[in-house]
Amino acid sequence: MIRSIAKSVITHSLAIGISTCLFLVSSHSVSAQGLGRRNADIVPAKVEISYKKGLKYLASMQSPDGSFSKDGNRYSTQPGITGICVLAFLAHGEDAEFGPYSKNIKKGVDFILKQQNKNGYIGTSMYNHGFATLALAEAYGMMNDDRLAGALKKSVALLTSSQDRNPKGAWRYSPEDMTSDTTVAGCQLVALLAARNAGIPVPNKNIDKALDYLSSCRSSNGGYGYASKSGAKSTLTAIGSLCMSLAKKKDDKAFDTVTKYLTSRSESSGHHYVYYHEYYMAQALFHANEEEWQKWNEKNAQVMTTAQNPDGGWNDHRLGRSGATGFALLSMALNYRFLPIYEK
Repeated sequence: MIRSIAKSVITHSLAIGISTCLFLVSSHSVSAQGLGRRNADIVPAKVEISYKKGLKYLASMQSPDGSFSKDGNRYSTQPGITGICVLAFLAHGEDAEFGPYSKNIKKGVDFILKQQNKNGYIGTSMYNHGFATLALAEAYGMMNDDRLAGALKKSVALLTSSQDRNPKGAWRYSPEDMTSDTTVAGCQLVALLAARNAGIPVPNKNIDKALDYLSSCRSSNGGYGYASKSGAKSTLTAIGSLCMSLAKKKDDKAFDTVTKYLTSRSESSGHHYVYYHEYYMAQALFHANEEEWQKWNEKNAQVMTTAQNPDGGWNDHRLGRSGATGFALLSMALNYRFLPIYEK
């Protein structure tokens, strides 16, 4: 899907530059209950308004086949972007069976399932496979669809067999690739961890090999590079940090160093893929240091709501508006914490 997703949405990735000022709480704030939420938590009104507008926009972009391709972007016809859009609905707590967006969720999941071949591969790139598998894993248990367990097992089998053949113990753009990079590897590892969290068996050795690869790209200052220790970037470090957290490796002696690197650069700008950056930064900071996430979240919500178009969507000339909107919404979704992957 997105060979370009490996690099960046407003300049060089998928991130959104972070500004300051914000929105803490007002009497208009909306209460939300979900996985990991405390009763006292509230969702700021501007986040809720923005999120609802974004979901309405995504629903308007869904094509009859279930993809979110009415925006006309070539990536929007692929299952990876559909997976991101489905996740955006689920992350708001939308009911996949009876809610106002249940048909959109079901059509999206159906589209993903139809893209899976007999070998378990979903789409035409490992980015597609990773994000689509993540969506299926998060939908599993939220939907009454007997196809999901089998599809997830096939997806996991594809991931583990591809990884076992790879000399680096990781992944790149296709299942046959013999090279690896941290963006693709991180995407697949998060999918594996989500599948395991959903109850699908995933061998520990595959999780460990992927973590070993990612750590081989981590420099002494805690930053992660693209395919080596050099050239560390905040997006790549957010991916590495998130994988450590989800794999229950926060007690690793390197984790504090990674967190310091991440928090010192959490407001950096100039990412080629702005919304992609914010998507990972939100999750990484939330799991690493919730106090830092709270500060970052306020600024991110201000930036996101300012960048949102009147029709509810966000722009990105590479990813397309559906992809940008899905990632932008997910960068704010930790305010709700309905997805199992957001559990601590």
